[in-house]
Amino acid sequence: MLRIVFVVLLLAAAAQAQQPAPQPQESTSSLPNPASDSASAQPAPVQPPSEQVLDAEAALAKADWKTAEDKLSLWLAAHPADARALFDAGYAADAQDHLDQAASLYSRAVQANPNSFEAHLSLGLLLARQHKLAEARVELMAATKLDPGDAGPALKGRAWRALAQIDRALADQGGDLGAASEDLLEALKCSPETPEDTLMAASLAEQQGEPDLAEAAYRRLLARDPKSPQANAGLAHLLIAQKKFPAAETFLRAALEQTPDDPALNAQLATVLAAQDKPEAISLLQKLHTEHPQDAAITRMLAEVLSEAGEFAGSDALYAQLLAATPDNAPLLVAHGQNLVRLGRFAEAFTTFDKASKIDGANVDAWSGLAFVASRNNQPEATLHALEVRAKFAPDNASTYFLWATAYDTLHQKQQAASYYRKFIAASAGKFANQEWQAKQRLQVLEK
Repeated sequence: MLRIVFVVLLLAAAAQAQQPAPQPQESTSSLPNPASDSASAQPAPVQPPSEQVLDAEAALAKADWKTAEDKLSLWLAAHPADARALFDAGYAADAQDHLDQAASLYSRAVQANPNSFEAHLSLGLLLARQHKLAEARVELMAATKLDPGDAGPALKGRAWRALAQIDRALADQGGDLGAASEDLLEALKCSPETPEDTLMAASLAEQQGEPDLAEAAYRRLLARDPKSPQANAGLAHLLIAQKKFPAAETFLRAALEQTPDDPALNAQLATVLAAQDKPEAISLLQKLHTEHPQDAAITRMLAEVLSEAGEFAGSDALYAQLLAATPDNAPLLVAHGQNLVRLGRFAEAFTTFDKASKIDGANVDAWSGLAFVASRNNQPEATLHALEVRAKFAPDNASTYFLWATAYDTLHQKQQAASYYRKFIAASAGKFANQEWQAKQRLQVLEK
């Protein structure tokens, strides 16, 4: 926790010191530029590079991969341990997306010269792109311990930033999230802060349960770049969690000005609009559903919003679509059953809730729905059974007390019925006036 705090505070202090405008951080999937990095970052070879290797590097600088590859292949056939040539060949293969070949060549370059900063870095970045995170971490960590040469500390900062991303990903698999913060601190020692650094610090703070620090980082980035879609979206996410929906809407709309077709941002905006009961939520989700008809999350959101708006038939058609793909999904069955209740289709609702309760025996909503429709279908024994199971997982409330009472009343079990009518009246406290009147009338009869 303290590491996260320190990272955020360090970034804030750097911003207050008005450092020069940071350069955009390079993605961990990009490669060093051969024209500027390839020769300079390599440790000085024992022998000067051959004319053939220099010719190949000139071709690399022009992105003439085939020429470079041909020249390097001929040279390496006779000089298989030339670390510089191996690295260059790896880069040519990497640039052409021949990843396995590139990984093999980078590995051979590392073996030929274990002190090659750039070979370790490039191999680590490639392995990260292949989602071999543990192996990538080994290579990147090795790179951070080496001298980057004329390429300078900025390239080492790149290695640390890649490590931070990997350590954050590994934290999801049980690793130490604090390691990502330490990596980011090391990167800041090598090169000036980037917007991506601030975003990562904010994200790490949020993951560590420090929403105030995360919000401060997002707002600081927005002070420099009010149109940053990532900062706007990140801050909106925090505000949604705090149920500050109007403020979240403001930041989401700002983010969408830059990326208007982003489905995730539009889905977040729809969530915020729905939470504020704004009709725009339906039209937005309908548009998203049309554009992404196979996206189950969007379909489900639209179904939920339509149901809340009282469009039960339209909502249920979407739930039927979802259930066709996942027929044993208990939450979907419950939502489908609730729509059937609102449509007055109680027999179908009973079957649906019964199936949901058998799939997930601890689903309170399934048992609640089953008890209700059993009552409406005049099945008091089924009502009592559903209520008994439900009571194992959740306390009773006014609604369930009334179901208990009417079920016992139907079965002519007067003492139990009267007891539950009293519990219902106490719990209702005026909220369900019609049912309270009915309960009081039945008590008068039962207590004679």
